[in-house]
Amino acid sequence: MSFLEYAPAPESTALLNLQSEYGLFIDGEFRAGSDPTFSTISPATEKRIATIASASTADVDAAVAAARRAYDSTWSRLSGRDRAKYLFRIARLVQERARELAVAESLDNGKPIKESRDVDVPLVAAWFFYYAGWADKLDHAGLGPNPRALGVAAQVIPWNFPLLMLAWKIAPALAAGNTVVLKPAETTPLTALLFAEIVQQAGLPAGVVNIITGAGSTGRDLVNHPDVNKVAFTGSTSVGREIARSLAGTSKKLTLELGGKGANIVFDDAPIDEAVEGIVRGIFFNQGHVCCAGSRLLVQENIHDEVVDRLKERLSTLRVGDPLDKNTDVGAINSAEQLARISELSEIGEAEGASRWSPACDLPSEGFWFAPTLFTNVSTASRIARDEIFGPVLSILSFRTPAEAVAKANNTPYGLSAGIWSSKGSRVLAVADKLRAGVVWANTYNQFDPASPFGGYKESGYGREGGKQGLAAYLAPAGLPSRAAERASGAAEIDSGNAEQGEAAVVAGAGGTAGNADSAGTTDTAGTAATEGDLK
Repeated sequence: MSFLEYAPAPESTALLNLQSEYGLFIDGEFRAGSDPTFSTISPATEKRIATIASASTADVDAAVAAARRAYDSTWSRLSGRDRAKYLFRIARLVQERARELAVAESLDNGKPIKESRDVDVPLVAAWFFYYAGWADKLDHAGLGPNPRALGVAAQVIPWNFPLLMLAWKIAPALAAGNTVVLKPAETTPLTALLFAEIVQQAGLPAGVVNIITGAGSTGRDLVNHPDVNKVAFTGSTSVGREIARSLAGTSKKLTLELGGKGANIVFDDAPIDEAVEGIVRGIFFNQGHVCCAGSRLLVQENIHDEVVDRLKERLSTLRVGDPLDKNTDVGAINSAEQLARISELSEIGEAEGASRWSPACDLPSEGFWFAPTLFTNVSTASRIARDEIFGPVLSILSFRTPAEAVAKANNTPYGLSAGIWSSKGSRVLAVADKLRAGVVWANTYNQFDPASPFGGYKESGYGREGGKQGLAAYLAPAGLPSRAAERASGAAEIDSGNAEQGEAAVVAGAGGTAGNADSAGTTDTAGTAATEGDLK
């Protein structure tokens, strides 16, 4: 080792008090699952971390029933101020257990500890703090006075940001007065189960939060359950389509956050050094396991070679290795299946004529690893320019004019994210106005805030998470009966005398609908007009 090399700086696992086995968290307690257990492993070592329970159809029924009881008897009856106290308590407990949660996330997921520690866990706490502040202000969520909770929310989250996606879904649901049943991904259940311990510590009423683990069949049983009122799913576009088909014709409200093929557009007047750092962050953060990753780089033709050379130089400094090492920049690929997909698409890219380049780096002999990779000479018809690879692979294309950049950026079935790099604010705003992307970053990438709505167009899904739009996804206007109210309306109509007590009355004329609220605020640059002249 030379003095220019980094010595290993592994994060201690001493604070991580993991159990050898974890059950299902239903009705405020852990219990054994009915189906055979499975193991969660470290993608960096392929070693078993813990044995995890698998929920059967009967277990899903029990979890939904617990959530329904908690909604009817407790949670829906609490004031917004009282719900806020629980959310604040959860946020504080996340902060207190931050180091433990970060280590568990990196161990189970494979991402570098500095990302878990400095990005994921702080954002988890921020999400609960933010929606705790909304819990007693639902009248200002854009749905008119006294909006109603929907009832029981079924939530299915992916493996790329297990704990953060949990917060994105549970925090607004609880703030709005719903109860939840959440299913984490099969390969990354650990932090969701640690969160169940936090729920117990916070003293939430039993059944308000239920966490069930298992394979895809468990998620299917959950989203199709007849007593679920709201479904929120983050994951692949193919599974999202399946869910949308299965819920068609039902009264369930649906939010889908699916795949992406984000374009990072670099103009010739951009600050190159900053742009290179943003490009690296946009695609190699979390090993490229990011739905909004800037996996396509569009560079203005006259600076193309310079940017590519700078990128190669920067990639040569990235450290690939142990996720628990504080020096690691790129961790392990989450699973053998995902590694196989990344490898397959990269080979297809070469076969289609693109030029492949990776820095020289020694990959560990155990675990799932893929070196940071970039492709040049990529055509817009190439699979690596159109398919979501979901790995540390960057496809580089060039353009001459802003109009060509917009056309190439929009030439994708997805519409989740984009980035623009330019020193001219007018150009940034003009181009952003024409991009069909839910989120557009200007001279930065992959920046998140709980107050900002996030979501996509086209095959990237619909609905928004974050901000008051994400809150509205879990509410119904007072002028419309909530799903839970519809369920009980038959009993209320039996005795018209009881209806005089006012419980059956609704407020007419509440502004807007939840669906409209979901669609609001979809880009960071909404409302800026662009002319054809701005794009030339």
